[in-house]
Amino acid sequence: MSTPPRRICIVGAGAAGMSAAYALSRHPRRFNVTVFDKQPVPGGMATSVDIDPAKYGASYINDGVQGCSPAFANTIRMFRMLGFEPTKVAMQISFGKGENFWSNVFPSELVAHFKDDIAKFGTALSTIKKLEPIFAVIPVHTMLSIFNFSTGFGERMVYPLVALFFGTGNQTPYISSAILERVFMDPSMKLFEYDPKSLLASIPTMLAFPKLHDVYQAWRSEIASQDGVEFRLNHEVLRVISRTSKNDGPVQVEYKAAGGSDDTTPKVASFDELILAVDADAALKILGKETTWLERRVLGGVKYLYDVTITHNDMDYMNKYYETVYKPERNAPLSSATTAEEREEMSKNFEFAERNFRPLYYTMQYSEDRSKIEMSFDLTHYQPQFRGEQPAGPISPSDHTDHRNECQPPSEYTKRAQDAEKGKAGEEVRTGKDSDGRPEPPLDKHVFQTIFLDRDGSKDLWTWGDIREEKRICEKWWKQQSHRWQHYATVVPWMMFVNGKRNTHYAGAWSVLNMHELAVTSGFAAAYQLGAQYPFHGDEDCERLFRLYLGVSHGSRMRKEDRDGFLA
Repeated sequence: MSTPPRRICIVGAGAAGMSAAYALSRHPRRFNVTVFDKQPVPGGMATSVDIDPAKYGASYINDGVQGCSPAFANTIRMFRMLGFEPTKVAMQISFGKGENFWSNVFPSELVAHFKDDIAKFGTALSTIKKLEPIFAVIPVHTMLSIFNFSTGFGERMVYPLVALFFGTGNQTPYISSAILERVFMDPSMKLFEYDPKSLLASIPTMLAFPKLHDVYQAWRSEIASQDGVEFRLNHEVLRVISRTSKNDGPVQVEYKAAGGSDDTTPKVASFDELILAVDADAALKILGKETTWLERRVLGGVKYLYDVTITHNDMDYMNKYYETVYKPERNAPLSSATTAEEREEMSKNFEFAERNFRPLYYTMQYSEDRSKIEMSFDLTHYQPQFRGEQPAGPISPSDHTDHRNECQPPSEYTKRAQDAEKGKAGEEVRTGKDSDGRPEPPLDKHVFQTIFLDRDGSKDLWTWGDIREEKRICEKWWKQQSHRWQHYATVVPWMMFVNGKRNTHYAGAWSVLNMHELAVTSGFAAAYQLGAQYPFHGDEDCERLFRLYLGVSHGSRMRKEDRDGFLA
């Protein structure tokens, strides 16, 4: 007699939950999978919002999650398999305003002022890497004191850099120093090359995501096409009744249809295993009285902050608080160069910036407290639909290289997203040109997104009242994980002691670091621990981070048949 499939309950249909469901769905004889999410569509924080193409030159924006590093191999491969392709974009940054301005495009006066700090920053990175277990619990502000960096260097250069790329916001002075080191040195997270003269060595390539609404709907279609998978979207899991029941399965959950349904009567369902692919606070709430002492200590150690994003078209606001265009008066003096070669290189950078300065990212420190930061994105510069790209990104239905379009037959969402005609929406507004001569909306038609951080600790500093009401497109509140150093002392090293206990696994980027790639990897890891195969086994670019996550969060190696040596 064959063994009946194990019944798996996944709560949450964001990146982590979808990844777990995908891995499990590849074994329909072994697993029956039910995915709950209180939202009517999958994606979690990875959402898309419709905008007026006749005003802004595109019909949608990606909201909340914008893109990723080319090192995010699991995310990129999954998207390609579904028929979607991220778009390469030059990651130009504008930090600060006026005398506090600096950029990775050309050297400014601020870079010249902090040249001694910049020169020894590489030594600090190397030391942190060698002693990472120690520096993991040393906050950045303490590290800056240990290496005797000047106060201004931390506030005006280091804090904005880390805040921008890891979403650490106004908690940046208190985050683990190991995060700072990984910005520059971790092959799976690296964004920049360190330069001893300018801090940042180049303008790196970033990847802008295709239309995330369509990606996640295509992903749901692919998963649901397998036998034994059911999505219960627009259904909220209210609580876990039991994880050790003797009746019809150890895991019993109570759920109900979310708002808009005629029948919201709570119902009970039984399962063999539970994957909580939600944030730590939500997991604790769902577990309720079923929470163990250790789960309460570990998950309760995750600190959340509340931020708000305002998407807008207020150019006056952007010019008031940021450097949006190249200004020669911001150039570092040529006299700060020590050799003729350096002066020539600086002159070339100034000439390049004059022609091509187009920031994607902006940060600004509040004058009242320079450790606190505001961030903005130029979505028109960042997202390719403003230059006519189709929602699927630069991919052809006939391209099957490097796992592209591997999921067959393609979903209806993929087919529609790969329609080049959809990239024409708003083309009449694209009367400007990008640095390559492609049509795009002129600067006064650009769409920006400004993020105001830490409602409870910084709201009195926010400048959100300066964004004119008539220029606002949408507003959204977010629950954002804090990456303070305590997270790496009280949460990350203890996850392995709660994962897999009482028929429960946890999946979510919060378990290590708030990145889409880690959310995907965490979902694959939860499914793997239940017996599913790692979907990308043999792809070293993907597997490197998976092995690391499996060890850190589950205290486990890959199974013997999946590795050649002791660890890999």
